[in-house]
Amino acid sequence: MTLRLLASVAAVVLAFCGSAQPQSYPARDIRVVVGLPAGSGGDVVARYYADKLSQLAGKPVIVENRPGMILSAGADAVAKAPPDGYTILITSVTSSHAANLFNFKKLPYDPIKDFAPVATLQRSYFILVVRADAPWKSVAELTAAMKEKGAKATYAYGSPPALASAELYKARIGLQAVGVPYKTAMASLPEMFRGELDFQFIDATQGTPLIQGGKLRGLAVTAGRQIPGANLPTMAEAAGIPEFDIAPTWGVLLPAGAPPAIVARLESWFGEIVRMDATRQFLARTHGAPFPGGAKDLADFIPKEIKKWQELSRLAKIVPQ
Repeated sequence: MTLRLLASVAAVVLAFCGSAQPQSYPARDIRVVVGLPAGSGGDVVARYYADKLSQLAGKPVIVENRPGMILSAGADAVAKAPPDGYTILITSVTSSHAANLFNFKKLPYDPIKDFAPVATLQRSYFILVVRADAPWKSVAELTAAMKEKGAKATYAYGSPPALASAELYKARIGLQAVGVPYKTAMASLPEMFRGELDFQFIDATQGTPLIQGGKLRGLAVTAGRQIPGANLPTMAEAAGIPEFDIAPTWGVLLPAGAPPAIVARLESWFGEIVRMDATRQFLARTHGAPFPGGAKDLADFIPKEIKKWQELSRLAKIVPQ
């Protein structure tokens, strides 16, 4: 009888704790992990959403930068964290959960099984740029010059979308330019400005101020349709590559096994953030586009993005490292 009574009490206590945890969430600071260095375009994105989350949750939200493996180091840290809702991943799922499957021979996590999707946030795009004093003023002029340079032509890349954009451009046009990897696009700028690199695809968040400041010249955008305010043609138009449509999508994920009630609460909060006027203004400044969606939307999106990047990687002839 005593053993049965103790077992019954334990079951009630466990049930109470399990239900109380989501109700009291968050009871302490929340940690947002971003797989890029502080000051990068992705870091700006993560810090914006972390700040708004803090306002809604009523608790401090601390951003932790875990750069490495082109966003995958951050994703791995979250995949291995306790699934209690206090460690959140804000990431370009296009990179960490789709493209990196084909950029690396093996990821330290499963992009489907090791995460609980929460919400989609926004889409962005990249800009094909050259230095401001380069003689090339269009994609056609750059293409002709790069064909003439052959294997002496060079480009920089600091993320999977940047690499895929360059390799797709090369494969479809028939260029031999050699890629030079950097931790971030910003790290490549000294070489760009000195003329040691010919071109690169740079995140619009980082590239637009440099273009407006006269440091770089923008030639085309990677999105498959015209971007309001960009005043640049698409790569599909300018390079004559109809399938060129690379627009990284950002989302929010928790470690697999996170309580459904906590997933639902975060889903609601991030949905509210995406709909804010402040977010619309932020996206206008950083050249992103809202991409609202809940947990199911993100869960459905990731496999489709993986399939898309499998084909992109094949077209671009990307060799896993």
